[in-house]
Amino acid sequence: MDLNLTRPDELLRLLCGRLKNERLAQQLTQAELALRAGLSVNTISSVEGARNVSFESIIRMAMVLGRSGEIEGLFKPKLESLHDLERYEESRSRQRIRKEKRR
Repeated sequence: MDLNLTRPDELLRLLCGRLKNERLAQQLTQAELALRAGLSVNTISSVEGARNVSFESIIRMAMVLGRSGEIEGLFKPKLESLHDLERYEESRSRQRIRKEKRR
């Protein structure tokens, strides 16, 4: 498998395909997943086909499939040193980045 995905649609197809494979591995029908996730069968079908996908639908499906922990791990700060932690804590109190004035 090529891990160097270059386009958003390729990554979306990969992730939606994995959701479908997880549903099948858990032996759930689209109708069962839809009922548990509070979505329509058409929405499940669209997500699995990577068509007209909302992030909320992906989250709902992942929660039902027991995979929400992986979504919660997205965009966690990379804290590899004490300096990184200090910078992260400091940035949490800021509301916006200020541009430097050009001279």
